[in-house]
Amino acid sequence: MRKMEFFIDTANIEQIKEMQELGIIDGVTTNPTLLAKEGVEPKEQLKKICEIVKGPVSAEVIGLTSEEMIKEARELSKIAPNIVIKIPMTKEGIKAVKKLEAESIKTNVTLVFSQNQVLIAAKAGASYISPFIGRLMDNGQDEIAMLKESMEIIKIYGFKSKIIVASIRNARHVIEAAKMGAHVATIPFNVLEKMFVHPNTEKGLKSFLEDWEKLQHKLKRK
Repeated sequence: MRKMEFFIDTANIEQIKEMQELGIIDGVTTNPTLLAKEGVEPKEQLKKICEIVKGPVSAEVIGLTSEEMIKEARELSKIAPNIVIKIPMTKEGIKAVKKLEAESIKTNVTLVFSQNQVLIAAKAGASYISPFIGRLMDNGQDEIAMLKESMEIIKIYGFKSKIIVASIRNARHVIEAAKMGAHVATIPFNVLEKMFVHPNTEKGLKSFLEDWEKLQHKLKRK
C-alpha cells in the first residue's frame, strides 16, 4: 500500500533531528536560501543531513546552463547516495534532467507553477516534481486546482515522477495534498509543529490528569 511521505523543508540540523526522532520524516528538501541561513559550508551541512536522514535529501544547483547544472549535480551526488538534485524548471534545466536521469542521478524539478510545467518535467523523466503551491496562493491563484490537475496528469499516464507538494503555507495545504494522493509533502518546521496541536487535545489531557490526581488524593485519605 502506498503511503504519503513527509519531507521537512529546512537545512537546520536541530529541526531535522527533532522531527526525525519522532519517526515521521521520510526525507529533506533544502535550497540555497535555507542553506545560506545556516551560515556554514553547504556541502558539509548536506553531508550532516544525509547522516541523520536516510531518505531522499534534495540539494539544489545554482548554475544556469545545462552544462553547469550537470557538472554541479555530479559533484553534489558524491556527498551521499541519497542526494537528489534540485533542478530549476527551465529549458536548460530540463536538458540537464534528461542527462542526469540517464546517469541514474535522481532529480527534483523545482520552481514549478503550472500544469504545463509538471507535464514537461514528467516527460523529461524527473524523479520528483515540486509544485510551489504556497507562492501560487500568495499571488491569488487557485493552488489547489493546479495541484489537483497535476496529480491527474501523473496518474492518467503513469509517469514515474513523484509530486512533492512544496511551498506549503499551512496545515490545510498538507490535508489537501493528502486528499489528492500526492506522493510527498515537504513541510516547514513551524507548520509540522502546528500539525501536532489541537486545543481539545490539551484540554482533554489536562482533564484526565486532574481526575487522576483527585483519585490518588481520595485513595490516600482512606
